Amino acid sequence: MLSGRSVKKTRQLEIEACSKALAVLSSDDAHDLFTKTFNPAFLQKDGVTRSERRNKASALLANIAMKVGNPRLATLASQVKLDAFTRVKKAIDDMVSQLLQEKADEIKHKDFCVEEFNTNQLQTEKKERHKEDLLAKVEDLELTIKQLTDAIASLKSEIQEMQVQMKRAGEDREKENKDFQQTVADQRASQKLLQSALSVLKGFYEKKAAFLQRQEPAGPPPPPGFKEYKKNSASGGVMGMIQQIINDAKAMEADAIRAEEDAQKAYEDFVKETNASVESKSKDIANKSEEKAKGEGDLVQANEDKESTLLELEQLSNYNAELHQSCDFIVKNFEIRQTARDEEVEALKQAKAILSGADFEALLQAS
Repeated sequence: MLSGRSVKKTRQLEIEACSKALAVLSSDDAHDLFTKTFNPAFLQKDGVTRSERRNKASALLANIAMKVGNPRLATLASQVKLDAFTRVKKAIDDMVSQLLQEKADEIKHKDFCVEEFNTNQLQTEKKERHKEDLLAKVEDLELTIKQLTDAIASLKSEIQEMQVQMKRAGEDREKENKDFQQTVADQRASQKLLQSALSVLKGFYEKKAAFLQRQEPAGPPPPPGFKEYKKNSASGGVMGMIQQIINDAKAMEADAIRAEEDAQKAYEDFVKETNASVESKSKDIANKSEEKAKGEGDLVQANEDKESTLLELEQLSNYNAELHQSCDFIVKNFEIRQTARDEEVEALKQAKAILSGADFEALLQAS
């Protein structure tokens, strides 16, 4: 048998245990559990509430899906009626994350498109200016090369003509010299011949005069009918004429020598001037040929640069076409698409809020 103290202690322990059990049974969780378990009306009401939430959330999603034309929202609207809240909320969260990521990606793509369009335009304008400069340079070089080619051809033609003229002058000079040599030879031969004849006559008349002086008769003059012998007066005229011819021949020889000297000097001056002109024109040809060679090298380089620039312009044009293909839709519809995504995200958040117990009418008024 237990003592009084033991009985009292046991009773106290029992009271404490009962108090704790009562506290557990009186908690809000236990109250809800008992109500759900033992109150069919509450269960039915709770099911109706959940069904209404699903219908409202589904209607909200279906409405925004029709507005923005998003099939994913329409599918989600159907899932809301069937799936458990947890799965639907998870799907909504996933879709919100996906929409936000798509929005960020589209912003990034649009920024990329704007930057690339601007860069492409600037590069194209720069290359177009460079192309125009190269075309002008090519045209200028071609004109310069043509002018140099014509000038070189003209100089060569002039040199050739001068060489022909110099050759002709040499041939003429040679012929003139031969004529001169013949003239001098003829005049000298004539002088020699005439001088010989004159010497013969002089010798004859001088001897005759001396002989007559020695044979002059003494005594009275000859009888009538005989003339006195005198020196032939015509002999002096003949000898004078011969002497004049000799003098004329000497004068002609002197004139021929002076003419030959003048002609030779003129020929030498002509040759000297012609050679100097040929040398000058030859140097001019060398300089122009060097300038032409440099121009032709510059022209080759300019044409290569032109072809390279045209290729770069073609590549820029192709890239611009690719940009338009990739960017036109996004750039033109950017604001509309961003607004539509914002509306989708907001609708998803509202649907999730409805599923979580928010007032549907209040959400509609707020939106």
